[in-house]
Amino acid sequence: MKIFLISMSFLLSFLSGPTRAEIVEGQEYQLIRGIPDEKSDGAVQVYEFFNYACGHCYEFQPVIKSWADKPPKGVKFNYMPAIFNERMVPLAKLYFTIEEMGLLGSLHQKVYDAIHRDGVTFPSDESILAWVAKSGVDAKKFEKTYSSFGVGNRARMAMQLTRKYRIPGTPYVTVGGKYLTGPSMTLRRDRSGIDSVKFIATLNMLVEMSGK
Repeated sequence: MKIFLISMSFLLSFLSGPTRAEIVEGQEYQLIRGIPDEKSDGAVQVYEFFNYACGHCYEFQPVIKSWADKPPKGVKFNYMPAIFNERMVPLAKLYFTIEEMGLLGSLHQKVYDAIHRDGVTFPSDESILAWVAKSGVDAKKFEKTYSSFGVGNRARMAMQLTRKYRIPGTPYVTVGGKYLTGPSMTLRRDRSGIDSVKFIATLNMLVEMSGK
């Protein structure tokens, strides 16, 4: 009975979330100006700009993952490490290596947990490779991929995208090259944290608006 009541409460709160008329530019989202619509094979591109070292990203991860696991039809979701300076490159390369090796399902959350739960720091390439070697991953294959031209090029592209979208911090989500939103724009009324229902509803509406 308790589980049923919780489920019904979540459903009702979702249904009573913001309608399109309640999404206000400058509040729940911002327009991204000067960038052409971004679609790949007809799909709306959605990027979560994140940083493994960001505590807000760690708290936001379960929310965005719940949406990204089953995105609306016609949407392509992408994690995108934000790079504001050279110090952020190693963690970005860590993400791209994990993705390239098909290890997102097993390592993406583990990296977050290592930093924010276990107090591990990754200040350099060497510290990343040392941690990976203890994680049951083929260390030689990982190092080869991490040091590859492809991963380095993807990190450079991530830095360019961060600048192109004028990402103000992390985490933020872009939709179709048109809209920017994030947990800081969808807080609870008492501003004690993200209103997850409001964020998901906002994101879905921006996807719908971007598809038109």
